[in-house]
Amino acid sequence: MAEPVRARRLTDEEGRRLQQIVRRGKHGSIRVRRAMIIMASASGTLVPAIARLVAADEDTVRDVIHAFNAKGLAALDPQWAGGRPRLISDEDVEFIVMTATTRPEKLGLPFTHWSVRKLADHLARAGIRIGRERLRQLLHARGISFQRTRTWKESADLDKDAKLDRIDYVTSRYPDRCFAFDQFGPLSIRPCHGSCWARRKRPVRLRATYHRTHGIRYFHGYYSLGDDQLWGVVRRRKGGDHTLAALKSIRAARPGGYRLFVILDNLSANKTPAIRRWAQRENVELCFTPTNASWANPIEAQFGPLRTFVMAASDHPSHTILARKLQAYLRWRNANARHPDVLAAQRRERARVRSERHQRWGRPKPKAA
Repeated sequence: MAEPVRARRLTDEEGRRLQQIVRRGKHGSIRVRRAMIIMASASGTLVPAIARLVAADEDTVRDVIHAFNAKGLAALDPQWAGGRPRLISDEDVEFIVMTATTRPEKLGLPFTHWSVRKLADHLARAGIRIGRERLRQLLHARGISFQRTRTWKESADLDKDAKLDRIDYVTSRYPDRCFAFDQFGPLSIRPCHGSCWARRKRPVRLRATYHRTHGIRYFHGYYSLGDDQLWGVVRRRKGGDHTLAALKSIRAARPGGYRLFVILDNLSANKTPAIRRWAQRENVELCFTPTNASWANPIEAQFGPLRTFVMAASDHPSHTILARKLQAYLRWRNANARHPDVLAAQRRERARVRSERHQRWGRPKPKAA
């Protein structure tokens, strides 16, 4: 004798979802009826009783239960469609998707990408006849769209892993002795688009007619990982002499002769013989990032706010004004740095203010944070 048809055991998420549908759904809808069938069957109710409960045929109840056991809660939304039977099977759909995501050159065709017409013609020669609009809808349903190509770049540095490991080691082991240096630019005097708050349909406007007669500059930035401080100067060019001056500035900020670690990009101006001799004499280790991997330099993330809050939505008249704006932002940024020591000081100050307020109003003094 065949075993009675019964829904499988529900998971907690399925049970909560079915209960929500039964309680909040519109009575008489297909989702509610199917949810009632599945809940009743999972709790042990027999098929004839479920059929009377939802006023349906017993075969319909069994079909719903089998559908739930096969594909879960997706059985609550049956994909019914009128008209003639499907002419494209699931295997054909998989073949269409695979063909659309394959370069035509690999299939021996003399073009680099598909158009909808070319793809439909190729599928017709393979025995799958489908209209262009239906083909577009099918690809859209499977998450495939016509997109522009993108490029990517990979570091060819043979010592990539060793350099990244060294940077990870010094930044995690010696953050108080770790610095980062990089050049930000080129900076030119021209209106720079950006974003700001304004009344609707009344955007802030910048001049469109301008001439680049001021040349370019580079911001040489230094970042201290230990105390989250960023500073730097504006130079006319990149060069080994300016990099050496920056390293000397970093060494002067940490006197004492103990070993420092400076992370730099793999740029020729950052590793001249004079720089290497100075670093060896001053007990400074230069940690170079791999080629085409400047993202490993911690200062790169610090340049984003400079571009957003100083360069964007601006129209500086000269490099002198731009340099002043950069220095003003750096002073504001360093004064409001969210370093752990700064946050601890702020917490102590807030605790002191709360304590004075409680004493003034005669409330018990809170415990120290």
